[in-house]
Amino acid sequence: MQITFSEPKMPTSGTLVVGAFEENALTPVAKAVDERLGGALTRAMKAASFTGKARQTAELLAPAGSKLDRVLAIGLGKPDALGPLTVEKAGGAIYAKLSKVEGPVAVTVDGAAKTGMSAAEIAAHMAFGLRLRSYRFDKYRTRMKKEDKPRLKKVNFGVKGSGAAKRAYQPLDRIGDGVFFTRDLASEPANILYPASFSKEVKALTKLGVKVEVLGEKQLEKLGMGSLLGVGLGSRRETQLVVMQWNGALKSKKSKPIAFVGKGVTFDTGGISIKPGNGMWDMKWDMGGAGVVSGLMKALAGRKAKANVIGILGLVENMPDGNAQRPGDIVTSMSGQTIEVLNTDAEGRLVLADALWYTQDRFKPQFMVNLATLTGAIVVALGHVHGGLFSNDDELARRLEAAGKAVDEPVWRFPLHAEYDKALDSPIADMKNISTAGGAGGITAAQFLKRFVNDVPWAHLDIAGMTWSTKDKPTAPKGATAFGVRMLERLVADHYEG
Repeated sequence: MQITFSEPKMPTSGTLVVGAFEENALTPVAKAVDERLGGALTRAMKAASFTGKARQTAELLAPAGSKLDRVLAIGLGKPDALGPLTVEKAGGAIYAKLSKVEGPVAVTVDGAAKTGMSAAEIAAHMAFGLRLRSYRFDKYRTRMKKEDKPRLKKVNFGVKGSGAAKRAYQPLDRIGDGVFFTRDLASEPANILYPASFSKEVKALTKLGVKVEVLGEKQLEKLGMGSLLGVGLGSRRETQLVVMQWNGALKSKKSKPIAFVGKGVTFDTGGISIKPGNGMWDMKWDMGGAGVVSGLMKALAGRKAKANVIGILGLVENMPDGNAQRPGDIVTSMSGQTIEVLNTDAEGRLVLADALWYTQDRFKPQFMVNLATLTGAIVVALGHVHGGLFSNDDELARRLEAAGKAVDEPVWRFPLHAEYDKALDSPIADMKNISTAGGAGGITAAQFLKRFVNDVPWAHLDIAGMTWSTKDKPTAPKGATAFGVRMLERLVADHYEG
């Protein structure tokens, strides 16, 4: 789909989209259109019980006295509550309503008093929301009916100061590239996306200036990554660690890099502690954390972020066979700490243990943030509304919470405490990979990871309930969400560039 910007001009064909605030307060352009159509738009809004609430729509088909196919009114809510998120969701609602429309679509954009947003900013964010909502993953659908396919090919935003709108949209478009990259990765089936093919996809980021290294099993063995390697013993797919580096900071600034680490279990059967068959197909997206880190790196490199950023992916497939890790096995992590593996389905923390240690040991970062679809316990606690946040650093936690709120990717902070940590003590190793005491599953998983950060400022994001959605969201169709890409991009933009 092509998105363009131009100076305002009333279209003579196709679909015209206009805005309206609550209590049917039409924007200036919408008023002019309504007058030209003899009040037909107002009548259509009344017939549809349209009040201008956010994302509400009213449609006027084949208006008399015009060659337009339709006029669509989009609700913008209260003027004093209008902001980037409201506008983006309005853009998403426009796409959802018009995705099957053929012919050109013109969206007229006015500035809005009391909002603090210029017309150019409104147009850019509305276009961004529309693009995010347009995502599709149809590559394996060979028998789709024509009427089921999206037909919207081009949307033009008419706005005074179209040059400013284009400039405002450009970095958002690059963020959209990162979001789509993550959604693509999470949507792929596990027979297509496995550690080596995942690495191949990530290598394409070198075109944007990202340095990419791929460490195979022999290198991981030399590094002593017994925790990570143990997870993949039952798979014929090679376990890999991917290292991405984006060096975009000004040369005059030699600050430490910031680091993001992702769990990339490309399929998780649970291993010998095998999962129930019903729903196991969802475990193709157990690589969601690694997908987010990959999309983040694409977004940052795409918009030429002025920061030095490290992205680490622990890529592995967790399968049961005669060579698979057994409950009760003991592995030695890169840190030298030994782990009694009581449950092979608590494998994500084993992946991250070595990935986190490697990251802090090699790169000495300002901070580390890891992302993982780690526990069912976090879904029990938070459902599909918030991601779970754990951190040993209050400032980093506050910044993540603020970034998540700003882009509608909310997180909720949970405690870390020595009493929870004790539940991981093993009588025959340095620790066990699960607590057998029961309860606090999300917290004890975070306590396990904390043992591998070596006092580096760190945050753990458990996104098990947020990586995939079974229903449409305002700027994401059902399926892979890429939750975390925008939050972490915003974190970098707000605090770590310059």
